[in-house]
Amino acid sequence: MWFPSVVVSIEDVMVVEVGPRDGLQSVARTMATAAKLRWIDALAAAGLDHIQVGSFVSPRALPQMADCADVVRHALTIPGLRVSVLVPNLWYARVAFDAGVHALTIPVSVSEPHSISNIRKTHDEILADVRAIVALRDALHQGTEVEVGLATAFGCTIQGVVPEDDVVRMALRVADCGIDAIHPADTVGFAGPAQVRRLVRRLREEVGEKCASLHLHDTRGQGLANVVAALDVGIRAFDSSHAGLGGCPYAPGATGNIVTEDLVFLLESMGLSTGVDIERLVEARAVLAEGLPEVELVGHIADAGLPKGFVPAAAAR
Repeated sequence: MWFPSVVVSIEDVMVVEVGPRDGLQSVARTMATAAKLRWIDALAAAGLDHIQVGSFVSPRALPQMADCADVVRHALTIPGLRVSVLVPNLWYARVAFDAGVHALTIPVSVSEPHSISNIRKTHDEILADVRAIVALRDALHQGTEVEVGLATAFGCTIQGVVPEDDVVRMALRVADCGIDAIHPADTVGFAGPAQVRRLVRRLREEVGEKCASLHLHDTRGQGLANVVAALDVGIRAFDSSHAGLGGCPYAPGATGNIVTEDLVFLLESMGLSTGVDIERLVEARAVLAEGLPEVELVGHIADAGLPKGFVPAAAAR
């Protein structure tokens, strides 16, 4: 599994960059392919070694992702980079496998109304796809990780409250499909620290180390507080988006991924090494701004700078 409960590397916590996927799919303007490649190069050069570089989806639905194959092809040439994508169904999973990605994530929403809005599939239909994707991997693409993003695990703008029992039940169902990892997602930014601790503890009791990563949003200002809460209950990998790009185009009001720069600073200031160079990550914003000049870039560290005397966790040891 790519996300063990204790990260076996010099890093204490894994930061997974999802801006090129979750960020760009929520931006109305399509970023030029050449600009995407320069951005991904800059992110990798800053030390981010797992990047979700795009989605294999219908270009009619998300024209921002129409060049995903070209982006994957380039990303795979970057030494040491773990290249992952999102796929909504078996058809696009085949495309991702053939492209040679290291990992693919299937969105499975705990909220069935959100699932139907997002990928036009009921729970039974998407779980059938998950089983088929795992079977295809086992038969022809061993070594590729198949993961599930457990969307709306903390609430849904369409359904409203998502009962925790439903989340646990869905996690068990996808685990039974043979997937490698489950990533609960606060798709719409409803979660708070107490809820994160409680739900993650329950999930890890039921599915163990398959639940080792979270996808959190900062829509209501709780993102980094939720990271700290998740650390308390054993999570050691987090999705985030460079300059805070992104949300969910199929969940109204779901803006606000955690800012990668701010997440890295939080973790490093807690003595948890990420392997990411914050200064180079901030500098990479210029590459992003060049590719998307009309899009607002956010982040406290980029605005305020690092505190005087700041020392990264690895150097402080």
